[in-house]
Amino acid sequence: MAVPKRKTSKQRKRSRRGHIKLTVPNMQFDVSTGEYRISHHVSPSGMYKGNKVINTTNDEEA
Repeated sequence: MAVPKRKTSKQRKRSRRGHIKLTVPNMQFDVSTGEYRISHHVSPSGMYKGNKVINTTNDEEA
């Protein structure tokens, strides 16, 4: 059975795990709709670059 010869220090252990983290999504404020959206994605209201690209259920009722 393999047994480590020396104790792994906190610094060595944490530097090895440095890439394990959560990333924040790239959110931007859309001026035309007044809501936040992910970059290069359609907003929840169906707008993209100032154009209506998807008809949502909210638009059909109004």
